[in-house]
Amino acid sequence: MTETETCELARAYIALSNAHRAELISPMFAADAVYHSSVVGEFHGVDAIADMMRSFFARYADAFWLCEHFRCQANRVIFDFSLQASDNQSGAQLQRSGIERIEFDDQGLIKRLEVKSD
Repeated sequence: MTETETCELARAYIALSNAHRAELISPMFAADAVYHSSVVGEFHGVDAIADMMRSFFARYADAFWLCEHFRCQANRVIFDFSLQASDNQSGAQLQRSGIERIEFDDQGLIKRLEVKSD
């Protein structure tokens, strides 16, 4: 894949995340993908990742990620993010920032996604 293609795939993933469309995000992951977050933990396989995302979107119905400073390579994209959301259960405001790294396989599917929050 080219750097442009990986950047476009990452931006599509972000747009679907901001729209809370877990059913459209799931097909972007390889079956054996790994999702690792310094906050929510590690999930193996597309089904576990999809379940985690649906739960997150249900709890934080207004979650929005602002992403910038994209560093795109052939099969990897790294970018800075800030997240703002309200917890539907407690009403508490969530604000978090950090770095996200997405690695793609040769078919353009996400094989590993790492989120490191500050």
